Amino acid sequence: MLIENLKLFLLIVEKGGLAAAGREVGLSPATVTERLAALEAHYGARLLTRTTRSISLTDEGRELVTGARRILAETEETEARIRLGVEKISGTIHISAPSDLGRNQIAPLLDRFIEENPEIAIDLTLSDGYVDLAGLGIDLALRFGELSDSTMKSRKLGTNRRIVCAAPDYLKRNGTPMHPDDLGHHNCLIMRFGANTDQDWSFAIDGQMKTQRVFGNRIANDGGLIRWWCLSGDGIARKSEWDIRADLATGDLVEVLEAFASEPSALNMVYPAGAVQPRRVRALMEFLVARLE
Repeated sequence: MLIENLKLFLLIVEKGGLAAAGREVGLSPATVTERLAALEAHYGARLLTRTTRSISLTDEGRELVTGARRILAETEETEARIRLGVEKISGTIHISAPSDLGRNQIAPLLDRFIEENPEIAIDLTLSDGYVDLAGLGIDLALRFGELSDSTMKSRKLGTNRRIVCAAPDYLKRNGTPMHPDDLGHHNCLIMRFGANTDQDWSFAIDGQMKTQRVFGNRIANDGGLIRWWCLSGDGIARKSEWDIRADLATGDLVEVLEAFASEPSALNMVYPAGAVQPRRVRALMEFLVARLE
């Protein structure tokens, strides 16, 4: 309301009177008087000296004329920039993704999106741990697993299996596990998600889901490093299928214990619930869906 009252104040000054300003915008003299009084109360100063035939600006009023013109110009400029970001594919998109998936699959897609939309800037956060999407102002995130935050919405991009895998060289030197119990005799490469280590691997055994605790000499909070250790023959890892699909295709990694694989989960695109997404974010969402679904 302050902005509208400033506009009315400048119109009063331009038209030389309250009644003339009111006629210009379809307001009664009483309403114009009330809104001018509200503006004077807001600033704690009289802005106009009024007689029956004319008005004149007080010192405070003259100061406000200059300030109000600057405020309204800046407001219009800001509104134009915001509307441009909503209506046009331009501006910065803040996106988050797991480190391995983000580095190897999402980043190349973002490069292509920028090539097609050169007025876009990308701010990418790679993390395998918890990310406060709202606190960091993230527009869009890619996440494995089911959504638990009710303040977010999700769109499923596809299924994801957690695959137990190793390099052929490691298996040649150490043997291939035939049952989850055999993992107790192997060096396992363990992910850490925040303060939690992923040492309890799930398997379907005799028709029931059971966990097998694993141990190893390498623990990291970066999925890309776990994959690199696995490719180097340093141990057995449990990785998302999306991360190692190419490695399985080339034979650089081999799936083990496939007969005991757990049920697949999902790869989701997550975004704030209830928020109106700018056009640039909607465009990126559709771009990723078309290439990842």
